[in-house]
Amino acid sequence: MQIGQSRRAIINDGYTPGKSLNARQHFIWEFVSRSPLRSLWNLQGVPVGIVAIRTWKSILTDRLFGRAAELGFYFLFALFPTLFCASSILGLAARSADQFYDQLLNYLALVIPTSALGAVLDTFNETTAAATPGKLTFGLIAAIWSASVGISAIQDSLNEVYKVQNTRSFLRARIYAIGLTIILAVIVTLILSALLGGDFVAAVANHLTYNRFLTIPAAFSARLIGWTIATALLALSFAVIYYWAPDVKARCWHWLTPGGAIGILGWLLASLGLRIYLHFFNSYSITYGSLGAVIILLTWFYITGLMLLVGAEVNSEIEAAAAQKRLEGHSTPPPSLKPAA
Repeated sequence: MQIGQSRRAIINDGYTPGKSLNARQHFIWEFVSRSPLRSLWNLQGVPVGIVAIRTWKSILTDRLFGRAAELGFYFLFALFPTLFCASSILGLAARSADQFYDQLLNYLALVIPTSALGAVLDTFNETTAAATPGKLTFGLIAAIWSASVGISAIQDSLNEVYKVQNTRSFLRARIYAIGLTIILAVIVTLILSALLGGDFVAAVANHLTYNRFLTIPAAFSARLIGWTIATALLALSFAVIYYWAPDVKARCWHWLTPGGAIGILGWLLASLGLRIYLHFFNSYSITYGSLGAVIILLTWFYITGLMLLVGAEVNSEIEAAAAQKRLEGHSTPPPSLKPAA
């Protein structure tokens, strides 16, 4: 009987839809903010089902579906300045490297739906044709600023997920956002470098090795290593966002979290599912005309933002459920964490 009551308490002490935090809930989330788990894979004895129920309730309460739409708009807003900058770099530094250029676009095509990619490539090619050093400088500044607006929206959303108040000033929050944008830009560059490096090594192996039985394994291994590194860097990008974005009191670095794994896997599966759906049901272009590509691109960005937020929600609910279970063994909470009367 007592175990059943404890299970219900852990579920019901989640963030109740339509209501503000009560004293007990506030106390639990304050404990989460100040005492993060060292490993989110250790659920501290909390059943996975309870975490799933709490996560679903919090997804609805925190309005993650609406916040994902907000992030999707900001991602779209940042896309074309980023392409403007990237195309300028390619136009200046790799104008003759057609193979490199094509491979870079092929990697982009792996996740972005084909129909939406056409609109992106049109903009990409138009700006590449007129690349100048001045445009490169302007594009770089515009890309960083536009992307940092999206990162600021992520910060606000993760503060809501972790039920914390933003204590950063506007200037400090924007500096955090710009710094995080630059870090993520470097990680994305490394991801593309890993993919291109794997293809380059595979091409060299095909060129230098005449034995077919050695060429195929060598090329496969090179590409596999490249994709493995790229996947690890993608996980790192999620870890960086989850570590720096929320304004929690104490931080604990996690290379890979359950939420990060669910977010990455969900994003890849959702992107693949969207591509399959659009392949078999492609009447949207007849219905929406030229706006169809924009709608598809926004949908993909919406999925991207939603998976990022869902991963953070999973992590926060693991922390909250584990914190409540730990606190059940303490009759008197620490003075700094006592709930308000």
